[in-house]
Amino acid sequence: MHGGIFASAGALAVGNLTGDLHVHHPAPRPATPTPHQLGAPPADFVGRSEQFAALNRALSLTAGPYAASPGAGGGQSGATAVISAINGAGGIGKTWLALAWAHRNLHHYPDGQLSADLRGFSPGEPRHPADVLADFLAALGVDRDHQPTQLDARVALYRTHTVGKRMLILLDNAATPDQVVPLLPGGTNCTVVITSRNQLRSLITRHNARPVHVDVLTDIEARALLTTALDNTNTNAGADLNQVSTELIDLCGRFPLALGLIAAHIRTRRDLLHDLVAELRDHGLDALDSGDPAASLPTVLSWSLDHLSNTQRTLFGLLGVAPGPDVTLPAVVSLSGLPLARARTALAALEEASLIERRPHGRYVMHDLVRDYAAATALDLLDDLRESALVRVLDFYMFTAHAADRLVDPHRQLIQPGPHALGVHPHPLPDAATAMAWLDAEHATLLAAQRTAVSLGRHHVVWHLARVLDTFSLRRGHLRHAVAAWRAALDAATHLADPALCRRAHRNLGRACSRLGLHEEATQHLELALTLAERHHDLTAQANTHRALASAWGARGEDRHALDHARHALDLHRALSQPVREADALNLVGLYAAHLGEFDTARESCSAALVLFRRHHNSAGEADTLKSLGFIAHHTGCYQQATEHYQQALAQFRSHGSSYGEADTLDSMGHPHSALGQHEQARVVWQQALTLYRTQGRDTDAQRVERQLRTLDTRVARS
Repeated sequence: MHGGIFASAGALAVGNLTGDLHVHHPAPRPATPTPHQLGAPPADFVGRSEQFAALNRALSLTAGPYAASPGAGGGQSGATAVISAINGAGGIGKTWLALAWAHRNLHHYPDGQLSADLRGFSPGEPRHPADVLADFLAALGVDRDHQPTQLDARVALYRTHTVGKRMLILLDNAATPDQVVPLLPGGTNCTVVITSRNQLRSLITRHNARPVHVDVLTDIEARALLTTALDNTNTNAGADLNQVSTELIDLCGRFPLALGLIAAHIRTRRDLLHDLVAELRDHGLDALDSGDPAASLPTVLSWSLDHLSNTQRTLFGLLGVAPGPDVTLPAVVSLSGLPLARARTALAALEEASLIERRPHGRYVMHDLVRDYAAATALDLLDDLRESALVRVLDFYMFTAHAADRLVDPHRQLIQPGPHALGVHPHPLPDAATAMAWLDAEHATLLAAQRTAVSLGRHHVVWHLARVLDTFSLRRGHLRHAVAAWRAALDAATHLADPALCRRAHRNLGRACSRLGLHEEATQHLELALTLAERHHDLTAQANTHRALASAWGARGEDRHALDHARHALDLHRALSQPVREADALNLVGLYAAHLGEFDTARESCSAALVLFRRHHNSAGEADTLKSLGFIAHHTGCYQQATEHYQQALAQFRSHGSSYGEADTLDSMGHPHSALGQHEQARVVWQQALTLYRTQGRDTDAQRVERQLRTLDTRVARS
């Protein structure tokens, strides 16, 4: 939240020179009252040390007795010295921050304080500067009957009465810079604190305002806010207040107004603490509504929409129902159906109103409670408009991910998802590295898009999103996500006309389950996929499923079964003239022959696979085969050759972003290093493998590497 603008105003009055050599000094101004208009300090204010420091830095620049040099601040001698602009969403705590800071710094302002609620984001019309000036002048001792009626004249009189004074002026809840500028005082000693939901950018550019951003509370600050209320709560014996506090903070997303409302509820009905938690858990934002507008989070948020255009309000609602934790401009173009320039302008307006926040790399986010409110407003949109927007944004993600998958794995069988909806503009991706970076950035959103597609019954989108994420999920080690995506895709396939999609879903779900260690489920899906492929005389599907079965049986330690399936796959791929897949099968034959001690067959098969992969420029297959050759060399006593093969494989895996293959290769590489007595090299690669296994949630592999490291340490200690 950005909340307060500090301004030291410039001197406007000068002495008059009249007559020949006589200087006539103006008559001394009669003493004026010392106003004290600040409201009471907020009783529950906590934290905000970073924002306090920013405001204190602004104060230290103010001209007058606190300046580093006379006339300093604002870059204008004799003009406004310092302005600090604070903005943030409704209910984020801007006014609390301004009041708390002001009360802690009253000793700097012996000439008093002026304060006004400008009602920029409240029911009714915002206050006009002329009316606010009338109140300020009256507080400064100017009778209302003797005040000028014109705005410019009131501004001049106000600045005359504030020049030379050390005063604090709080302008709360401002709507626009135009509402604020006439209220900046005269002289260089006053400080103005302005709060607004808007960012008031022109105050930054034209008046050298220093922005102070206020966001949600930290976890420590949120916990402190609830501590007093919870400490005195009569809960059941043994109730874990720390756990209750943690859940409340999580449900409120550390949003200050929400937490303040919760604290008030706890104080008034201590016996209903657990009911309150249940209401928040079940009803979310609705549990924070009330008949008092100022104590209702939905109502407070609604005031931010009053200054938006219809287009901006519509986009706000659509962002509430769009999939994913954040969004980018290209996705918003498809979601909204707006041209690029208009979509950018609408996003900028929502950012200016503190309804969304722009993060690095062009990503826009909403607080969870603001998103819930936006989703509620989306219900007011026409059903067709809302659904059309979701269809477009789902197609945007599906077709962009499809293009990314083609770049990441160009040798995979091409399956076109069909034409996209009108108004969809997939994001262009020039190369594989950019594609992987896009998939990394959008991974959570793509998973959310699949869930949205399920809820809308967009079955082909559900299936294709699982398909285009498959290679990426394997390379990055997102094994659980891959299983969930293919389970959804299998269910979707039952609603689609093409029976081949069901066969592919069973096969890919089986492969994903096998990688995750769900061996029984993996075998069931793969056997069913093979049966369906044989029933439909689909030789390519049979070959692909035999390869998947080879890997699945190999993962279970059933190397003979694995080798049989690999040889079936090899025969079929050769008959179908599919050289890249033939190379895949050759590598599997070599790997499982090596596991069975048939090293001559293993070396011959893997060497042939490596030739094919290199001929067809398939670096992913080359990496897998180099890893197999490393295994063969290691188990035939050629330890140096093994480390060389593993190093080459590692470079290939890293080049195309396969942290999954990287982890396995590092794990394998430690063994020949250890056999060569290179204990430190073994420790390094195993530590790297352990880190990757933990990151990928591969607990069994991580535990094995931990045992290897303990054994290594024992061996070194004994040597």
